[in-house]
Amino acid sequence: MCMPGIRTCEPRASEVEHMNLTTLPPGRPQVLLAAAVCTKAGKAIVSRQFVEMTRTRIEGLLAAFPKLMNTGKQHTFVETESVRYVYQPMEKLYMVLITTKNSNILEDLETLRLFSRVIPEYCRALEENEISEHCFDLIFAFDEIVALGYRENVNLAQIRTFTEMDSHEEKVFRAVRETQEREAKAEMRRKAKELQQARRDAERQGKKAPGFGGFGSSAVSGGSTAAMITETIIETDKPKVAPAPARPSGPSKALKLGAKGKEVDNFVDKLKSEGETIVSSNMGKRTSEATKVHAPPINMESVHMKIEEKITLTCGRDGGLQNMELHGMIMLRISDDKFGRIRLHVENDDKKGVQLQTHPNVDKKLFTAESLIGLKNPEKSFPVNSDVGVLKWRLQTTEESFIPLTINCWPSESGNGCDVNIEYELQEENLELNDVVITIPLPSGVGAPVIGEIDGEYRHDSRRNTLEWCLPVIDAKNKSGSLEFSIAGQPNDFFPVQVSFISKKNYCNIQVTKVTQVDGNSPVRFSTETTFLVDKYEIL
Repeated sequence: MCMPGIRTCEPRASEVEHMNLTTLPPGRPQVLLAAAVCTKAGKAIVSRQFVEMTRTRIEGLLAAFPKLMNTGKQHTFVETESVRYVYQPMEKLYMVLITTKNSNILEDLETLRLFSRVIPEYCRALEENEISEHCFDLIFAFDEIVALGYRENVNLAQIRTFTEMDSHEEKVFRAVRETQEREAKAEMRRKAKELQQARRDAERQGKKAPGFGGFGSSAVSGGSTAAMITETIIETDKPKVAPAPARPSGPSKALKLGAKGKEVDNFVDKLKSEGETIVSSNMGKRTSEATKVHAPPINMESVHMKIEEKITLTCGRDGGLQNMELHGMIMLRISDDKFGRIRLHVENDDKKGVQLQTHPNVDKKLFTAESLIGLKNPEKSFPVNSDVGVLKWRLQTTEESFIPLTINCWPSESGNGCDVNIEYELQEENLELNDVVITIPLPSGVGAPVIGEIDGEYRHDSRRNTLEWCLPVIDAKNKSGSLEFSIAGQPNDFFPVQVSFISKKNYCNIQVTKVTQVDGNSPVRFSTETTFLVDKYEIL
């Protein structure tokens, strides 16, 4: 428990000696009862109990601690008839471990040193206010050091890694949410594209175009403002359809409505900030459609797993993989306590040589021998209603054949500037990449690029001076494509090229195929959510 600024009662030392210890579980004698940071007067700032203990009890033990110390001698521990205090001064504070008397004092001192090293990792100063401000961070770190009264075999670097998993989980949640928003936006684009096609077909047949017009002719011609745009969402890549490739300069400014990065609750405003154009006359109808698309499709069972991978990749413009690093994790969430004692059957079809690492509480021998994820103590249960990282993996390589999506950018100087050819190729054909965006920087102050040939769609951002090549899906059926454009500039102006995508198939082919209960080995229904994301993907 965290107890910043509490007022404690101060029993005499003789009273503390007669306090009854909490009944210990059967088996080995309990070792570490509590870890606390307190003032020199015995006031508890942060205290974490590893056995059941009342607040009054721990306050009393800590209040009696300063009275038991012998000021004439230098010791690192002091004992009563029932407990032992192992402590270390930290400026105006004490780091105190309360143990049973039959514990190993050498192990206690080693544990105390690790506790003392953890505190400066989270607190800039060893002061009461700083400790109180970071109390929960310290408690999470304490839990990584001691479990049920016994020291875990961890070091400072591992503690830092384990405690960062909470923030990693939040990043996964945000990434999934952004993915759902991108899927909804892609659906809107598809609808708008169908309406554009219908308008072009009508113009080609000499009929009157439907009333959903676009920025094609009406935006370029200033006198035709009487043509009202009645369609709710206008696609941002209008210029690519026109025979004359000089049209991108028209919509590039007109499509920048919302403020960049503005946080709003209304999903329509979110689309504005992404570059879409919204007309208020039909906003209610389209917003409801967007909400339907935005709804998460995952049907979560009582046992749910999130398999998330994130890639960081840097390539040279002349070829060669400079660095590729991939991190993956399986996170388990149990919403029904009757499924707490389970085992996960993992199928690892990876051929690339990933490094696997299980959580410290997972039975590593069982995983190595049978590819089963279960707790070291089969009588224990996994936490309920909490995301727990049970397995993570890492792949780092400079092998070019491991690149999932290769990008070749060929700018060549011409009389009027540069002709740029860009092509992509999917090397991992088992992947399906969605919402792929290849971002090419452009020189400033030279206007919009003239698009020649393109597979997919494009979007010119005149404010950021970038050209975004957008491809809804890249898979084995659509594994390669190219883009050609011309613009004034030098070849170095078009680097670095950045890539982003999302995939519902993971890169390393690590999956959970079955979940069974510990008792009886009976199967358990489960659901899985797989995400493959880009952290950084650059061609320098």
